[in-house]
Amino acid sequence: MDLRDLVTTHHDDPFGITSAAVVLVDAHGLIRYWNERAESLLGHSAPGVLGQPAATVLTSDDSLAAALSAAQRVGDGWEGVITARHRAGHSVELALRACPLRAEQGSAWLVVACDVTESKRWELDQAVVRGLLEESPIGIAVLDSELRFQWVNRVLAAMEGLPPLYGTDLATGPPGLGRVPPAMDWQARQALMAGRTTPAVEHVTPPQGMSRRNSQSHLRLRSSFPLRDFEGKTLGVCHTAVDFTAQDRARERLALVNEAAQRIGTTLDLDRTVQELAEVLVPQLADFVAIDLFRGVLAAKDLAPGPLTGGTLQRAAHLSIDEELPEAVVDVGQSTGYLPKSPQMRCLTTGRPVRDPVLSPTTWWLAGDPQRMAKLIRLGVHTHLVVPLRARGVTMGVVSLLRWENPKPFDEDDVLLVEELVARAAVCVDNARRFVREHNAALALQTSLLPPDLPDHCAVEVAYRYLPTDAEAGVGGDWFDVIPLSGARVALVVGDVVGHGIHAAASMGRLRAAVQTLADLDLPPDELLAHVDDLVLRLADEAEAVQEGPVVVGATCVYAVYDPISRKLNVARAGHPTPAIAHLSEPVELPDIPAGPPLGLGGLPFESAEFELEEGSVVALYTDGLIEASDRDVDIGFERLCFALAHPDRPLEEICDTMVRILLPEHPHDDVAFLVARTRALTPDRVASWDVPADPRAVHEARDNAVRQLTAWGLEDVAFATELIVSELITNAITHAGGPIGLRLIHERALICEVSDASSTSPHLRRAHSTDEGGRGLFLVAQVAQRWGTRYTPTGKTIWAEQQLPGSGPC
Repeated sequence: MDLRDLVTTHHDDPFGITSAAVVLVDAHGLIRYWNERAESLLGHSAPGVLGQPAATVLTSDDSLAAALSAAQRVGDGWEGVITARHRAGHSVELALRACPLRAEQGSAWLVVACDVTESKRWELDQAVVRGLLEESPIGIAVLDSELRFQWVNRVLAAMEGLPPLYGTDLATGPPGLGRVPPAMDWQARQALMAGRTTPAVEHVTPPQGMSRRNSQSHLRLRSSFPLRDFEGKTLGVCHTAVDFTAQDRARERLALVNEAAQRIGTTLDLDRTVQELAEVLVPQLADFVAIDLFRGVLAAKDLAPGPLTGGTLQRAAHLSIDEELPEAVVDVGQSTGYLPKSPQMRCLTTGRPVRDPVLSPTTWWLAGDPQRMAKLIRLGVHTHLVVPLRARGVTMGVVSLLRWENPKPFDEDDVLLVEELVARAAVCVDNARRFVREHNAALALQTSLLPPDLPDHCAVEVAYRYLPTDAEAGVGGDWFDVIPLSGARVALVVGDVVGHGIHAAASMGRLRAAVQTLADLDLPPDELLAHVDDLVLRLADEAEAVQEGPVVVGATCVYAVYDPISRKLNVARAGHPTPAIAHLSEPVELPDIPAGPPLGLGGLPFESAEFELEEGSVVALYTDGLIEASDRDVDIGFERLCFALAHPDRPLEEICDTMVRILLPEHPHDDVAFLVARTRALTPDRVASWDVPADPRAVHEARDNAVRQLTAWGLEDVAFATELIVSELITNAITHAGGPIGLRLIHERALICEVSDASSTSPHLRRAHSTDEGGRGLFLVAQVAQRWGTRYTPTGKTIWAEQQLPGSGPC
């Protein structure tokens, strides 16, 4: 039978009225009552003994009073052990309690008896409970289901500084008597909710302001478990606490190591990591700690190659039991200036801890450092411990610990403990250093791949923001671009590569280059995204081949082309948020543009949508980090975006600042890139177009029309080159294409000449041989034009040539 069965079987008092043998004996010694338990103990049935002398069931012939005379008197009654006679003839030892009953008819006796074995077991159980609650070193408290004190023994009351509640009436006690300390309340609540025991090791430090000389930290094992009745109903919680500081100092050190593992390295921030080490060491192990790192470790942001160790030590963090830091000789960020023979330099030289048991005016290494000597003497520092901060075979700095308020000098156990804590922290410091360097390398790569400055374009006025995320999330693959196109048009691009880090930044650079190359081909937005989708699929195959496993490579992108002549915006997007358009006379619009799949899925089509915009409208393209902040819904992000764009007549830089202020938290969890563009329009007097018959004699008329228009624009200086371009392009169209032919001149910062025809065949530049009669046309065009190219249209193609105008200024 296990303990639970034993408790269930013997949960009643063996002398209880419902479980004991009960006998009533009158003044004449005759039995007047005999219950079933008495019958089972002695074998006599009630009819057989009622009215019989009580002495008939005793081994002796003495009366009951004589038998009880040998028992111990308790109050008005007696209790003791007697020997009774079983009906079967054998003797039975009984634990007996008797008390007199006085009535008008005379005195009687109420006798309660049980087997002596059950009585002894019950007495032992009670002795154990009393010893556990009153004599043992275990602190015990009983809380009700509302987690209020119902009973507290003296040990726990002393631990928690509470008045003992043993035997105290909470209703009449002082106010607040039943309140539970927060730490105990939390653990008890966990036990009540979980329905099981919740053990925990607690490291109790002395309160701030209490002298370390008169106080000592404690290590306690606490447990809380629910209390239930025999039907399983929860009555409350029992809380126990054992203070084993004096018995096992090693456990306290283990708890400190465990605490350090939880508190050091919570982030990948280098400064925060060294500060966490300082907070673990003070005041538990030292009154002051200084952490000094080599400048190469702290200069993780500097990506230039250089030594990690050696050179100048620089103060990374320090902490004292005194908030004013009277021990500090240098501030955080300054060079430490240790002497060659100081413990710090000796520690770095040997790679082993250095412990100076006593500091005095005669300490030899302080002779050349009067400033430190004065501080150490004034504070009464008696022990100096220096430990190297070393990880992965590299020494990154030193940790210096001082004691003066704590009267105990550092001993060998302290040295081992500090070495363990510093070794753990060194790994975290090295991880933070490596991560910061990788993050800054990725950020430098990302920044170098983004446009350093956007070109000034006649079609749009632009402003942008790129905001990298914090160091923990890592640099993402967001990018933006403004690409000049033929015909005075411009392409606006914003994209986002899946993932973070250097790989995402590198993938972003490849995609941006691909988009620029495809944009030069003057592809429509939907076709361009289809080609980029094929590229992302190839990148994924390459990455999978290198890493020998499935790799997720994907991106989202929005690509828009704006034509300042027609004032139309053609947009396609691949899994990217829709652009926002701020009209001058209408509310901000989030146009319904077919979303398209993200880049990298393959096989799915992309669609584009076209809108006509009034001059001065503002178009905003952005990545999802702008609207998907962690503390709000996406719909709220769109509402705030519309609010930020509500007044498009403001300066674009002001609009960008408003978007950052309204939409982004202080520390965004994802990269953010957005581009805002105010549309411009080319006035009709800047564009001239003519239909050209498919007749060689029409070339002369086309040249004359072009020269007259250049004269009207005041561009006589480029008339000769323009005549040559017009002549060659129209001649080429008449000879090789035919059909409707059009000539258009566009005057912006450059002079653009366009010739359109119905053929989809693209001309090729080649060098004619000396014996060839033709083939020099495009070669001559390429010589006199700054740029030239071909773009395809639904009805054919357009060949264009662009000339830089002398002294060209704003549009």
